[in-house]
Amino acid sequence: MAAMPINRLGGRKRRDDLWTYFQYNSSERKTECIVLGDDGKCGHKLGGKNTTNLKRHLKAHHADIFSKIPVTRTPIQKSGCPNNDGAQTSIETAFAAGSKYKSNSVEQHVKEQALALWIGRTGLPACTVEDEDFIHMMETFDKRMTIPKRTKINNLVDKIYDDEKLKYKERLARARKIAIGLDIWTKKGLTASFLHSSLMNQMSPLAPTPRMNPSRQSDPEDSEVAVRERQRFGAIDMSRTPCVVHTLQLVVNMIQKDTSVNRLLSKVRGLVKLFRKSSVATERLLQMCQLTLIKDCPTRWSSTYQMISRLLQIKDSVVQVADGMSWDYLLSSEWHKLSALRDLLIPFAEHTQLLQSDTQSLSLVVPAILDLQGHLSEFPHAQGSSFKDLASLAIKMKANMDKRFSCFLDHTDSKFSPLAAAACFLDPTVAPEALLENDDEQIEALLRRSEDYLAQLVPPVVREEEAEDEEPAEGEESKEEQPHNKRPRFRFLSKPSRPSKSTISKPCVKEEIKKFKEQLSQPTNQETALEFWAAQGDYVYPSLKPIALDLLAMPASQAFAERVFSITGDLSRGRRNRARVILERSAFLKLNRGQ
Repeated sequence: MAAMPINRLGGRKRRDDLWTYFQYNSSERKTECIVLGDDGKCGHKLGGKNTTNLKRHLKAHHADIFSKIPVTRTPIQKSGCPNNDGAQTSIETAFAAGSKYKSNSVEQHVKEQALALWIGRTGLPACTVEDEDFIHMMETFDKRMTIPKRTKINNLVDKIYDDEKLKYKERLARARKIAIGLDIWTKKGLTASFLHSSLMNQMSPLAPTPRMNPSRQSDPEDSEVAVRERQRFGAIDMSRTPCVVHTLQLVVNMIQKDTSVNRLLSKVRGLVKLFRKSSVATERLLQMCQLTLIKDCPTRWSSTYQMISRLLQIKDSVVQVADGMSWDYLLSSEWHKLSALRDLLIPFAEHTQLLQSDTQSLSLVVPAILDLQGHLSEFPHAQGSSFKDLASLAIKMKANMDKRFSCFLDHTDSKFSPLAAAACFLDPTVAPEALLENDDEQIEALLRRSEDYLAQLVPPVVREEEAEDEEPAEGEESKEEQPHNKRPRFRFLSKPSRPSKSTISKPCVKEEIKKFKEQLSQPTNQETALEFWAAQGDYVYPSLKPIALDLLAMPASQAFAERVFSITGDLSRGRRNRARVILERSAFLKLNRGQ
C-alpha cells in the first residue's frame, strides 16, 4: 500500500507546519521523514504519528527546520473571548466568567444571609446594596452572585432578628437561675432612652415544683409547708446586689476630693494636655520611646491610674522633650509623690480588671475586698513618713470601703447578703486562702453564714410513702390466720383505705459541705472553679453541684451594660442616628453573635 498523507476527519487540527516534512504510512503505522538533504530524502521512520516525536526528530536531525516551527500553534480565537494572546485561561477567570447562581441555590442563599447579617449588625441602611460602587465591589469578589435589592435585604434582616430573639427566649426558658444587670442610657439630644439588661443564666432544666398530696391539704402543718413552697417556687426571688466595680470606683474617686492630690493631678493633666496638643512634642516623644501620654477620662475606670502609670513609664523622655520645648514639668518631690500615688492605685486597677468580667467573677468579690482592705491598712505604714497626706487618704478610703462593702462582709449589717461569700466558698481556687485559712472572727462568721445560705438554697424533696399495716402484737394471730374466721372473698377490697403519708425532707447538704471542705484541704488539679465542679460526678455532690454552677457563673458587675452603651453610641453617632427599631435590632444582633 502506497504511503499517503495523514487525513484526520476529527479531533485536534493537524499541524500543517510539521506534516509538511512527514508522511504517514497507514499499513505500516509509521511516519516517514521526507526532508531532502544532500544525500536525498531523510527516510527516517517513527512509530505512530505523535506530534511531539516529530518535533523531537526535527530538533535532533534538522535543527534549521526545527528553529522555524513555533512551539505551539496559535488557537482559533473564539468570538467574545477576552483572552486574545493565546494564553491559557486562569481558574479565577474561568470561575468569574461562569453563569449566575440560581436564586434558590445554597451558594446564593449563604451569601445573601451573610450580606443581610452584615447590614443588620452594622446598622447600615438597606439601600447600601443598591449602590453601584458596592455592587462593583461584590462582583469583583464573586460575579456569579446576584446582589439582592433593599426590600429582600430588609426582609432577611428582620427574619434573622426574629429567629435570634426566639433562640434567646428559649434559652431563658431553660434556665434555672437568671442574673440581671441593669443600666440606663440616653441618646444625645434626649430623643430616646434605653434600659439595658444583661442576663446570665445557668443552662439546665428547671427545678420541679414539689407535689402535695391532695388528701392531706387540710392538715394545718401541711398547709404551712405548702405556703412556704409556693413562696419559694411560685414567686420570683428578686434580690438586688450592687455592682461591685461601680462601688469600687466610688472609693477610688476619693483621690479627686483630696486637696493635695487633686493639685498634683491638675498639674499632671496640664502637662499631658501640652504634649497632646503639640504635634512636634508628640513626634519627638514617639521617636524616643514609641509611646504617647494618656489623658484620663472621668467615665473610664482606672483611667487616672493609666495616665499616671504611662507618665512615670516614659518619665525620662518626657523630661527631655519638655526641656527642648521650654515647658515646665513636675518637681522632683512631685515625681516621688506621683509614684507613691501609683502604688496606692495599682491594686484597685488590677481588681477592677478582674471583676469587670462578664461572667464567673462573683466568687472573686470577697477575696478582692479583703485584699484591698489589707493593702489600705499597710499603705500608711509604708508611706506615712514620706507623704502623710497619702497615708491619711488611705485610711479614709479603707473606712469608706468598710462602709460600702458591709453588705458583703459584715454579717450583722441589715443589708447583708451572703451571696458573694457563698460563691467564694464554692470556688476551690480562692476559698482556702480567703475563708478557710483565715482565723479572723468576722471571716469565720462569714463562712458560717455562707454555709447556712447554701443549705437554704437546696429545695425540699417530697417523698410519698404508703402506710404499712400495723404488725400484730407478739402472740396474737392475724385475722387471716384464725381458723374460725372465714377468709374474705375479696380480702384486699375489704381493707379500709388509708391515705398515703407525704413527708418533706431536705437532702443532707450539710454532709456535702463538710465533704467539700475536706476536699479543699487537698490540692486540686483543675485551674478554674467551673473545671473543678465539672469534674465532680453528679453523685458526689448531688445538691451542692447545681448551686455551685449557678453562683460561679454570675458576674460581679454590670460592666457588660457599659459596653452595650458604647456600641449603641457608635451605631447612633452623627448621621447614623437611626430609628429606635433599627438601633435595637443592630445592637441585639451585634452583641449576641455566636450565642
